[in-house]
Amino acid sequence: MYRYDEFDAAFVAERNRQFRAQVERRIDGSLTEEEFRPLRLMNGLYLQLHAYMLRVAIPYGTLDSAKMRQLAYLAERWDKGYGHFTTRQNIQYNWPELRDVPDMLDALAEVGMHAIQTSGNTIRNVTADHFAGAAADEIADPRPVAELIRQWSTDHPEFQFLPRKFKIAVTGAPNDRAVTAAHDIGLRIVRNDAGEIGYAVLVGGGLGRTPMIGKVINGFVSQADLLPYLEAIVSVWNLLGRRDNKYKARIKITVHEHGIDAIREMVEARFAEVRPQFSGVDLELLRGIEAQFAAPAFRNAPTDAYDAARDADPVFRAWADTNLSAHRAPGYAIVEISLKAHGATPGDATAEQMRVMADLAERFGHDELRISHEQNVVLPHVHKSDLPELHAILRAHGLATANIGLVSDIIACPGMDYCALATARSIPIAQEIATRFDELKIEHEIGALKIKISGCINACGHHHVGHIGILGLDRAGVENYQITLGGDHTQDAALGERTGPGFSAEEIVPAIETIVTTYLSEREGPGETFLETYRRVGMGPFKAALYPAKGTSKDEARADAA
Repeated sequence: MYRYDEFDAAFVAERNRQFRAQVERRIDGSLTEEEFRPLRLMNGLYLQLHAYMLRVAIPYGTLDSAKMRQLAYLAERWDKGYGHFTTRQNIQYNWPELRDVPDMLDALAEVGMHAIQTSGNTIRNVTADHFAGAAADEIADPRPVAELIRQWSTDHPEFQFLPRKFKIAVTGAPNDRAVTAAHDIGLRIVRNDAGEIGYAVLVGGGLGRTPMIGKVINGFVSQADLLPYLEAIVSVWNLLGRRDNKYKARIKITVHEHGIDAIREMVEARFAEVRPQFSGVDLELLRGIEAQFAAPAFRNAPTDAYDAARDADPVFRAWADTNLSAHRAPGYAIVEISLKAHGATPGDATAEQMRVMADLAERFGHDELRISHEQNVVLPHVHKSDLPELHAILRAHGLATANIGLVSDIIACPGMDYCALATARSIPIAQEIATRFDELKIEHEIGALKIKISGCINACGHHHVGHIGILGLDRAGVENYQITLGGDHTQDAALGERTGPGFSAEEIVPAIETIVTTYLSEREGPGETFLETYRRVGMGPFKAALYPAKGTSKDEARADAA
């Protein structure tokens, strides 16, 4: 794990000192809210529906026990006893008092954390595969290069006032768990014919009101060329990007308007100009960073206790089947801790739960944790012999829900419960769906199914790439929920297709149940996933079940009835 050096510590301390003075000026009235706004956004502070919200960066989703315990302390000392983990692998505190925020930032700095560039029109927190450094299918750990990008982009003098926010994701495996195709820049670690490590670079991905899948601008960029190539992309967009209309300011619109070939030509020209400035420096820095991400000392021990628990305890076996993934080291497993207990708020964790997870990481997990973009927590390195005891502790603290990847493992944005931009509720709908399928007791029969919910067109819940996506909108003062089917966030990324007219808050849960029931009747055996069935049969059967009058639309059905 990367540890702050003297420069990092001094940089963050100075930023915090500056922001403390700015907060004091806001409180005494020297700064208006409008004047304060760009200053607070540079430090991760939003003004939400009911209160300020502080978004803390968790670069590439990596924590240790000290950091997790400090996050618990912030939740207990300055918030309402919990935090909300987000789809950018960050954590949000929804109820801080403005006067307390500088103290919160100083407390974060004590453990090497900050809130810099978690908001504003700049390069945001760099995200990565939450199985980084542990996955059996990994080509290389993506976190060192994510840290390199973080250092390059933090306070970059040219990129602090971009046309809009800019997001970068990195994956180190062919199975993309970092949603790279839905980012402004997506990086996929690959090897060339000579076996050398490099990066396939995608640009122009993004969700929101105009969702687009990223396009490959370069199939192989070497490690030495990566930073200047990224600099070339962002600087080209910084000049071309639209500032007259914030809804058309993202790089996806720029790529769409100019075409990927024209953008590639401009980027290559800019790259030729900036490349000499980076000669040798980034690789030397990268090697130093890589040394801080060395694998822990894995132990060689029998797994008899794990095997016995699987045979004897069906509850443990169900949890192991859903919440464990293959590890690169023999005898180890990757553990996903669900923050989606049925009826709970997706992504929320109490201070007590954070401390429990910190203790488990320290005791069983080589002192490492990850936050996933799916709003769960990962212990990346756990020996199988420790899993029965770990599971028992998780159960005692409400953290052993066996639903990773299932219908109740829902991504949900805060929606109208917190967000000033939201047009509909997300959290209550997610809770109702999870509760309903828990009542039906068919989650494991359904199998892998990703539901994602957004409370407005900004798509913070990633609904466009959900197998089932739900978008909450306002229709003449009434919440209305549109449904999309067939989205995919992986290496085979695809945008979902809208089923038809939306549903009211009272109708949306029965509609989701109808979709799932249709899938179960259409699939070719339990081995065929929802996404596979949808790709085989298409929208037709689902649309017919949702809008039963001639399988068309609600409007047509109503017209027929009249």
